[in-house]
Amino acid sequence: MKFYRTALLALAGAALLAAGPVLALDKDVLTIVKSAEIISLDPQDITDTPSEDLNRKIYEGLVDFNMSLDVVPKLAKSWEISEDRLTWTFKLREGVIFHSGAPFNADAVKVNFDRILNGRYKRTSLYQPIIKEVRVVDEYTVAFDLKQPFGPFLNNLAHTAGLILDPSYVKDPAKNARIKRQPSGTGPFKFEEWEPGDYVKMSAFEDYWQGKPKLSGLIYKFAPEASTRAMLVETGEAHVAQAVDTNDVERLKTRDDVEMRIFPNITVYTLVVNTSDAILGDVRVRRGLSHSVDRQGICDKILHGNAVPAYSIISPMINCAAGQNNMIAYDPELSKKLLSEAGWDKIGEDGIRTNAEGKRLSVELWTSSKSAIIPEAYIGFARAVGMEIKLQAMDWVTLNSRIELPEEKNKAQIFMMGWSPSTGDADWVYRPLLASWLVPPTGQNQSFYRNEIVDQGIKDGMRESDNALRKAAYEKIEEQLVADQPRIPIYSIKNLYAVRREVKNLDIYPINFVMVNHLTYVE
Repeated sequence: MKFYRTALLALAGAALLAAGPVLALDKDVLTIVKSAEIISLDPQDITDTPSEDLNRKIYEGLVDFNMSLDVVPKLAKSWEISEDRLTWTFKLREGVIFHSGAPFNADAVKVNFDRILNGRYKRTSLYQPIIKEVRVVDEYTVAFDLKQPFGPFLNNLAHTAGLILDPSYVKDPAKNARIKRQPSGTGPFKFEEWEPGDYVKMSAFEDYWQGKPKLSGLIYKFAPEASTRAMLVETGEAHVAQAVDTNDVERLKTRDDVEMRIFPNITVYTLVVNTSDAILGDVRVRRGLSHSVDRQGICDKILHGNAVPAYSIISPMINCAAGQNNMIAYDPELSKKLLSEAGWDKIGEDGIRTNAEGKRLSVELWTSSKSAIIPEAYIGFARAVGMEIKLQAMDWVTLNSRIELPEEKNKAQIFMMGWSPSTGDADWVYRPLLASWLVPPTGQNQSFYRNEIVDQGIKDGMRESDNALRKAAYEKIEEQLVADQPRIPIYSIKNLYAVRREVKNLDIYPINFVMVNHLTYVE
């Protein structure tokens, strides 16, 4: 039986919602319910936020983020950089061990980065263009030699792909192949069990270097329906619910046993457009679609004020964020004009445009959202200007597998996607999403967008260490994006978490990670 059926049955009556009865939870085991299932427990081979969040309970990196997304020490105690900015040297913590009992040292760091640099993992592109070599200086000192100066290097090390895997697993071919399902790290929790589609269980790592965790275990449950996640917290079947539905927020605020944590999110939701598509390859069609969308209306009427319109693909909270003065007007008349100029100048009896050959202006929109409200809004906006959008819903795993296909096999036209740069830096928005050399399956430029000005801006931003110069390079990119619209920014929804009040010492970062640590406990 799926874990959330109890909640659904328990909440069958409205009287129960009002009374707010709760089920008994194990006080020593924290239960978190997430909107999407994880894909893998190999941090070097994931691109999705749910997997990144969970991996950070098992593994740790040389550095980490704090609540303000500043980079702070973790497994590295300190570091220094050479005058030519080409060598970074890290002093490592002593006495740290992996869940297997293997020691953490400089060799472990080298083994990890040699793996990702020489492999064909989804995050190889994060480090391969930057790192020339990783050298063991002594047992607890490791040096990174770079190919060129790279401004956000520490941010990149704080990325989930920089988490350190157990070297005894990496060196064993059989264990290395099973890391995605059977991991070992230095983090406060050890992997125990993964029931696909349902939950992942972890237990406390008693030999954790910062001290034995106060919790005995941690459970991540998966519930794609937002209303179910809220119900699970209300009935006591979960302590924390991520991405609460905006319709449930006000009700949850009235409960004495639940705290609604509402704060800005760095994720920007976009319509990703395949620029190699026969219809959408015309920039006038993409711009027409963009001007058809009422962003403010979506935020106010559908998301109940729990989101803000987005006119750039990057959040203002991100280091070196550009494009914050962009404006893409909601202008249906301009949209109609652009579509007519693109050759879709005839209107059929049903209101959908056709071209001179009689072909309909019709495209598919893919989504993994369980709610059709926002996709239906896009359909309505497009129909109002003569464009037909056909909705195709699928689960996240299926969507992810389809959009990562190479260009000649990729059938996506438009899909809904949120992007949260896990480095906290602008480089990890513009480079993976727009660099011409990072189209699938190599990278995540899933719009198959290629532009020399954008490529040059990405390279300039990588090379510079002065943030003012980096931001100037990214502003040039934004100017081109406003003109070309390969990824159409729509909104940034606030983080909406429901947390039971008995949970203590639990932080939730703007990067959408629930930071459970060795001091987290349940009263």
